[in-house]
Amino acid sequence: MKNQKSAQLGKESGGGTNSLAVAELTTAEAIRSRIFTTRGVQVMLDRDLSGLYGVSTGALNQAVKRNKNRFPERFMFQLNKEEAENLKSQSVIASWGGSRSCPYAFTEQGIAMLSSVLRSETAILVSIRIMDAFVAMRKALASFAPMLMRIDTVERRQIVDQAHNEERFKLILDAMQDKKFPPQKVFFDGQIYDAFEQMKKFMRMAKSELIVIDPYFDDSVLPLVAQKRPGVTVLVVKNSRKNQLHDVDVAQFNAQYGDTLTVKESDKFHDRFLIIDKSTLVHVGASLNHLGKKCFAFSSLDRSNIPDILAKF
Repeated sequence: MKNQKSAQLGKESGGGTNSLAVAELTTAEAIRSRIFTTRGVQVMLDRDLSGLYGVSTGALNQAVKRNKNRFPERFMFQLNKEEAENLKSQSVIASWGGSRSCPYAFTEQGIAMLSSVLRSETAILVSIRIMDAFVAMRKALASFAPMLMRIDTVERRQIVDQAHNEERFKLILDAMQDKKFPPQKVFFDGQIYDAFEQMKKFMRMAKSELIVIDPYFDDSVLPLVAQKRPGVTVLVVKNSRKNQLHDVDVAQFNAQYGDTLTVKESDKFHDRFLIIDKSTLVHVGASLNHLGKKCFAFSSLDRSNIPDILAKF
């Protein structure tokens, strides 16, 4: 009975058709145009295969069903609606309609198995040509692999560089928002108010600790220091020979601001510095009690100098 069905299928498949007509129908380009990728594998649809084999789609699928054990899912599977709609949108399935069942897709192994089910001269010839087309496509893809790898490498580098640049921009923008952008400004003789306003901003930048190094620091600078945030500790480093800041001044300041002011003496400094949270270093060109009286400047210095300065006292 099976032989009779196979013989009948062989007639449907054009066992006696002209081999030249088959050759024209199954050119490499015609076959390649019917191969596409879904679920990560290259496949051909039942409707395209039936056209190449010269049988109806129903006859082809019936032959497969009669030999179901020869077609596991890795050989043949039915597309779901989403996959079918996707192919329809790409004009792979031009006439597929919503009322029709989704087509079946055959992998390379499944197509090879079809030649043993469709026992005809046409089926054998077509299967050979299809196998050649699959092999040619694999070789073509393999030849593109090195180029694709290079493109992937370049894209990865661009992504990394973009991430680094975005991080740098974020740091700069955050610094500007927090008023931590490196200050470089000259104040001229008479700009007393502007100079004091800039110094207040520096004092308010500190979130935990402020170090003021000024050999001539005296009690007139304490109102500036009082501009700090609540809870921020202040260490003043001054010249031991300049005795213009007394213990009573420190005690009165701490009585109001909670023991946040400490004074150290050192004769190793000539210039004035502000160290903010041990991460920002500002050079001040004038003593804090003479701001704006003569031309001077604030300037930001590299934070890598902070440990060396701290080691001096």
